[in-house]
Amino acid sequence: MRIALFSDIHANLPALEAFFTDVDRHDVDAIYCLGDMVGYNIWPNEVVNEIRRRKIPSIAGNYDFGIGRAINDCGCAYKTDEEKANGNISITYTNSIMNDAERNYLRTLPAHIKVEFQLNNDQLNLLLVHGSPRKINEYLFEDREEKSMLRIMRDAGADIMCFGHTHKPYHRVLTVVNGDTTSYRHAINIGSVGKPKDGDARGGYVLLTVNDDSSVLVEDSIEVAFIRFEYDVEQAAKAVEDSPLPNAYAESLRKGI
Repeated sequence: MRIALFSDIHANLPALEAFFTDVDRHDVDAIYCLGDMVGYNIWPNEVVNEIRRRKIPSIAGNYDFGIGRAINDCGCAYKTDEEKANGNISITYTNSIMNDAERNYLRTLPAHIKVEFQLNNDQLNLLLVHGSPRKINEYLFEDREEKSMLRIMRDAGADIMCFGHTHKPYHRVLTVVNGDTTSYRHAINIGSVGKPKDGDARGGYVLLTVNDDSSVLVEDSIEVAFIRFEYDVEQAAKAVEDSPLPNAYAESLRKGI
């Protein structure tokens, strides 16, 4: 089974449209959205409606959670006073242009999606979250201590955990030794469609392949492909510059930071 996972569109309609064009080339069996559809650009309603129109199962990101409740707090961890001031402009602007139907949709999104596979009498649990299973806005960076990551996954009952929020893609295979048995868990950050922060301005998403013999006992029994695609970055950046949003968001799109 080939599963497409995407996240953190952040109201970037040109990037979302390019994502749909790209993912259609891969003959996927299922597709899931891991949240943060809105914020930082001018098309929050259009992005929500494109995802709804395709009936894509989705969870709430921290930005979706705030906008769905019409509060001026996205739960973002801004590092400087300037970032915080820009963030306040972004969420206030997004709240001002959000339509009622789209806001209500965001408000009712689930926090997690769990997919349970039964393969060769072995259970394999895939957990989809935005930040972490513990908190919608928890950042799980690649350098998270292995014991901490394993504890988070164990407590959530996740063999494969996919998430976004940091906008920086990675795949970590975590080894669990229990007596004579060695098993493996997979932590996968799927990156960002519309606001990448890894120095690559292209949009990104993940193709996860679960095979008929996939098992927690086999390290490479799942396949994780990080897909990057071109989109009209300048269109998205100019839209920011022609709006009340801070120009810093346009530059971050151009630089992928």
